Amino acid sequence: MNQDFLPEPLSSVLTDLMSRARILWELALTPGWRQYQILIVLALIGLAYGLRLLTRSRWEQWARSREGWPKWRLRALIQVMRRLTLVYFNLIAWVAYLVMQQATWPSRSYLIGVSAKLAAAWLVIALLSRLVANRTLRRVFTWSLWTYATLAAFNLVDVVSGFLDSVSFSLGAMHISLLGVLKALILTAVVLTAARLVTSLAAGALKRNADLSPSVQVLAGKAVQIAVYGIAFLTVIRSIGFDLTGLAVLSGAIGVGIGFGLQKVVSNLVSGVIILMDRSIKPGDVISLGDTFGWINALGARYVSVVTRNGREHLIPNEDFITSQVVNWSHSDRFVRLDLNFGTSYADDPHRVREVAVAAARSVARVLERGSMKPVCHITGFGDSSVDYVLRFWIDDPSGGLTNIRGNVYLALWDALKAEGFSIPFPQREVRLLNDPAPSPVAPGGNGG
Repeated sequence: MNQDFLPEPLSSVLTDLMSRARILWELALTPGWRQYQILIVLALIGLAYGLRLLTRSRWEQWARSREGWPKWRLRALIQVMRRLTLVYFNLIAWVAYLVMQQATWPSRSYLIGVSAKLAAAWLVIALLSRLVANRTLRRVFTWSLWTYATLAAFNLVDVVSGFLDSVSFSLGAMHISLLGVLKALILTAVVLTAARLVTSLAAGALKRNADLSPSVQVLAGKAVQIAVYGIAFLTVIRSIGFDLTGLAVLSGAIGVGIGFGLQKVVSNLVSGVIILMDRSIKPGDVISLGDTFGWINALGARYVSVVTRNGREHLIPNEDFITSQVVNWSHSDRFVRLDLNFGTSYADDPHRVREVAVAAARSVARVLERGSMKPVCHITGFGDSSVDYVLRFWIDDPSGGLTNIRGNVYLALWDALKAEGFSIPFPQREVRLLNDPAPSPVAPGGNGG
């Protein structure tokens, strides 16, 4: 290979790697214990694969029987089962390595030890990488650590580090190298993973605290999240080498941008903090805002998630809960009074109509009948076509729906009025034309002649 066209650092690294590879190849071809170790490693891999085929079904049955385990433990078990071959190889490789160390010379188990160490490192890295939520960061974290573990096993860390550090450029007073970029990516993945774990643990601890209201729990969780991720961000940029004094200028520019272009976003953020502090609404409350009636599913930094009875999730901006009229059916009192308006014919006895209407309301399961919350019926006026009534009743479960209870009471009222022979008249009007003679009465059975 002509190395005149390559940079000197890269040329030296390639030369060193090729010389090491040549030595390993010659050792592998030379008859002796190194070949025996390679064959032993291959045999151990085949044995591990065979054990996986024999025991996989039993492990799956055992995993399905683990009822009551927390989700994190089940997820860890699934990840281990996906790597049964690697797990078995780790066990038998370390046993073989320790036995060879005691039975013969250390040099005769060197390759077996390297294989066992690599397998253990790869298994640990594969399991730890599942803690990184972001897929891109997870891949960077996994491949970086795998590469480092492999290089460390063959004593190539210093050589490769020197080459990566030589690939660099200067940006003002800051020196940026490929090694520094890789370290920054790995540090970012580790810091973000740690921040995610801390926020998850803090959120779980806050939810388990019965002394805090749901609104305070959400507010405290958001505050912890902002603080932890803020510290993580500052840690990353400090480790990379950015000057924090320049961050003040950037913050000022961001503030101006927020003032002009992100007014609605900031308004929703501030409104969300106000909602959490005054505890006007909380997850689980039944609210109505405009045409939306449903349960509050979650309180976000920018919006409130409301699930209606038809299963649709509405994301309502926090600002609407501050500027609009909101009815919280669960805020102070769970008891709700509902009014139903109806009318009957003037020929019907109003005293009996009121009794029948009250009895019809009492026949519905959700209608309360206690103390001052008993159903009542009152006359509200004498209309053009009917005597008008209002039927009032109470419920204590508005989360069960309002439209359905109104419909059930209306249906019971209809059946009761029909059973008593009462009629529900509809508006009627008699129209006469001017200068049109009135019709002459016709005798019963006559022909009008």
